[in-house]
Amino acid sequence: MKKLLTSLCVLSLVLAGCSQNANEDVESDRETLRVGMECNYAPFNWTDAEANDTNVPLSSGGYCDGYDVAIAKRIAESLDMDLEVVKMEWDSLTKSINSNMIDLIIAGMTDTPKRREAIDFTDPYYESDMTIIVRSDSQYANATSLEDFSGATIAGQMGTLYDTVIDQIPNVNHATAMENYPLLVQALLSGVVDGVTAETPVGQGNVAANGDALTLIEFEDGKGFDVDLTDTSVSIGIAKNSELFEDVQNALASITQEERDQMMKDAASRQPANEE
Repeated sequence: MKKLLTSLCVLSLVLAGCSQNANEDVESDRETLRVGMECNYAPFNWTDAEANDTNVPLSSGGYCDGYDVAIAKRIAESLDMDLEVVKMEWDSLTKSINSNMIDLIIAGMTDTPKRREAIDFTDPYYESDMTIIVRSDSQYANATSLEDFSGATIAGQMGTLYDTVIDQIPNVNHATAMENYPLLVQALLSGVVDGVTAETPVGQGNVAANGDALTLIEFEDGKGFDVDLTDTSVSIGIAKNSELFEDVQNALASITQEERDQMMKDAASRQPANEE
C-alpha cells in the first residue's frame, strides 16, 4: 500500500511538473508576436541583406524592413511582446493565420468581404489611392486620365485590387498579373509593359528608388480609377475570435495619424531599388 501511495505521489508530482511546464510553454509562446508579411512589397515591406537600425532579422535569413515593420514594432511594444517577422508568399498569409503559424498579418492587406470570411481585420492603419507608374521616357509619362492609357499594356499584382482595376482603362491590354511587385517593376523597366498599377505610397517609393527612370501619374479629378477608400486602405489581419484582437486594436489606435504619415515617409525614403 505504501508503495502504491508513494507511486501515486510521485506520479502527481510528475504530472504537476508537466502541467507547469506546459503552462510555461504557452506563456512563452505568447511572449512572441509572430507577424506575417512578404518582405517584398516596398515601401510597406522589403528584404535587406544586412542589419541596420530599422530592420528586424528573419529566421529564413536576411532582414525585413518597411512601413509594416515599423507598425509591427509599435504593436509588439504596446503588447509587451517580442516581435518576430515571418516572411512568406502573399497567398500563404491567410492560411498561416488559420493554422496558427502567425498571429497577425501586417502586409499592406486590404480588408475585403471575401477575406473577412476567413479572418478578422482591425481598423485601417494606412489609407491611399490608386495610380499608375510608367517609364519617364514613355509616351504615357504625361497622361492625366485613364483614357490616355487606351491601348497601353498595363500589369498589376496577382490576387489584388492592383489587377482588377486595370479593366477600368478603355481598350487596355490587360497583361498577365505577376506574383510580386519587384517583378512588376522589372517588367516595366525592361519595356515588357507600359505601366503598372500602384497605391500612391508604393508608387512614390518605387519612383524614388529608381532615380529618373520612372514617374508617377497624377490623374485629374474624376479621371482616375474609381475605387472606394476602403478598397485602398490597409488593415491588420487576425484570426477570428482571437484574444489579441482588442489589444491590437487599442495599440493601433495609439499611433497618431501624424506618426503614421512620418513612418511612411521614412520607409519610402530608405527603400532599396528593385528589392528581392
